[in-house]
Amino acid sequence: MAYWILKVILTPFLYLFWRVRVEGREHIPTSGPAILAANHQSFCDSFFLPLVVPRRVTYVAKAEYFDSWRTAWFFRAAGQIPLRRDGGDASQRALDTAKDVLDAGGLLGIYPEGTRAPDHRLHKGHTGVCRLATACSVPVVPVGLVGTRRVQPPGSRVMRPFHTVTVRFGPPLDLCVDSDDPAALRRGTDELMAAIARLSGQEYVHEYARRSSRPDVAEDEGDGTDLVEFRPPRPIRLDQVVTERKHHVHTDPLA
Repeated sequence: MAYWILKVILTPFLYLFWRVRVEGREHIPTSGPAILAANHQSFCDSFFLPLVVPRRVTYVAKAEYFDSWRTAWFFRAAGQIPLRRDGGDASQRALDTAKDVLDAGGLLGIYPEGTRAPDHRLHKGHTGVCRLATACSVPVVPVGLVGTRRVQPPGSRVMRPFHTVTVRFGPPLDLCVDSDDPAALRRGTDELMAAIARLSGQEYVHEYARRSSRPDVAEDEGDGTDLVEFRPPRPIRLDQVVTERKHHVHTDPLA
């Protein structure tokens, strides 16, 4: 219930401060389990994508976000599932948690790149999406997010208003392959990344995105469950809104 209350509150806010365009929404299954696999350019990707989907979207999020009461309420209300990454096989636990969502008939949000891209390009996907799709026999809907990097650039804690964000959904893909065949998993993942690249318009590079905090960790297949760094958007200051609006009106040739 809290998820839908939060969505009702935030959706008008979304369309008030940003020009949101949605294409291909008919490709989202109206019922049953499915994976939404999107490119990852900004923290706010996990803000825009769920709000334009008529069904509930669940992400697996870092458990640290649930440790403080100041943020825990938001992540629970937003439908996030906490994952403890210390000790044991974190990759397997992430996959098991994601599988529970799909087994229950839900929509699971995933970023195949495994982390936010360090630049404007689309990077090599991890094979966890294919493994999940195969284990649960579910379709994968490719998603291209455009414009979110301008709304919230890397390092920014404020979402900039009055930019255009486009969310494009492609036809569902059948990525069920032989999970014991690494080559088949890679081919299926590459097919998915090619579909995402067509939707997002990004240049594709066949190399993993590197996490800035640990540049030495990237060249592995990873788990692909792609923990979401999903932070509640900070309130927009009135002076910032006025400044942005003036800039928008001045520079928009259609104004």
